[in-house]
Formats: sequence, C-alpha cells, structure tokens
Amino acid sequence: MVELTLIRHGQAQTGAQDEASYDSLSDLGHQQAQWLGETLRDGVPFDRIISGGMKRQIQTAEGLALGVHHSIDPRLNELDYFGLAASLKASHGVDIPNDIQSFAQHVPQVLDVWRQGRMNGDLETYDEFCSRIMGALHNAAGQGGRTVLVTSTGVIATLSAIALGLDMVKKTKLFLRVMNTSVHKFEMVGDELHLTQFGAVPHLERPDRVYAQTYG
Repeated sequence: MVELTLIRHGQAQTGAQDEASYDSLSDLGHQQAQWLGETLRDGVPFDRIISGGMKRQIQTAEGLALGVHHSIDPRLNELDYFGLAASLKASHGVDIPNDIQSFAQHVPQVLDVWRQGRMNGDLETYDEFCSRIMGALHNAAGQGGRTVLVTSTGVIATLSAIALGLDMVKKTKLFLRVMNTSVHKFEMVGDELHLTQFGAVPHLERPDRVYAQTYG
C-alpha cells in the first residue's frame, strides 16, 4: 500500500476565456500555497513533490516550499476544458461561460458530451485522459516514500470518481467542489485506487482566512 497526497493548484486567473490567460496564480493563489506549505511542513516530511507542467501547478508546487526535490510529470496536467468548451460550442451551440453560475451549468454538459466521445476528434478523449492520469499515479506510487502531487480539478475529481465507482453525474458534483489548494489522499493497493481524504483545507479554516476558500 502506498499513500499519495494530491493538491489542487492555488487560485488562478478567474474569469479568463482561454487557457493561456487562466494559467498563472493570482496573488491570493500564491498566498494559499504559502499557507498550505506552512501547514504541511509541520507534519510528517515528504520525500518528493511532483507537479503537472502547467504554470499554475508549478507555481503552487514551488510556493509550498517543502524543501524536497520537485519534478514535473505532464500527465498531471488538467483536461483541456477550454478546448472541450470550444468544441461543444461549435457542435451544439453552447456558449462558453463567463460567470460562476454559468460555469456550474456548463460543466455537466461538457463532461457528458466528452464521456460519450462526441467532441472534436483532435482533442484528448475521456478514456485517454483517464489512462494518462492513472499512469501518473502508478509512476508516483512506484517511487515509494511519501509523495505530494500538485494537479488540477479535473484530475482530482476523475480519480475520486474512479476510486469510488461514481457515474458522470456524481463526478460532476465532485468537479465543482474541489477548492483551491485543497488536499486529497489516495492509497494504491496493487492496481486498486482508494480515496481516503477529499477536500481538506486545514490552512484555510481560521476565521481570518475563510475569504480564501475559493474554487477558481
């Protein structure tokens, strides 16, 4: 059995309409990472940190300042939400959301069409996405010791759904509840994945930090 700790990146550039504009931490996102790092350093030390290759993921990993080797595994990159949204607009006329309420309604539509294999053929398929993120977990587990992986909402929600055997409707609910710099723990037992903790934010539970509990 190997335990893996997954962390969602800090708050990015909310309101962005494309990946390039979204992919960097806000000032609050940097602060969230710093606070979480302080909390993690008070616990049992980690042996390594692995992040996806996206800027917001790398910045979060660096902001944790855990004092261990940091490597990059692009398999932890987020699903191409903006690409999927553009494909959905082209094929079904569904507008890309520009506020949080619209986003909450948009996510189920995107994931459902994607899961059914009805997106643009140039995009990564749902099955390919699941395969690559499971590959990243198996690679991390094979290194032994205690590992932190910094990734994104879609990765965490999908792995949680796989571990719990959830359908797409329930997975969508998870997708919308992964807070910035939240902590999630999984155990790999052979080829089986088990979820042991979802959405912990010990660094944001103080009354003066409640404002920093964000989802963007």
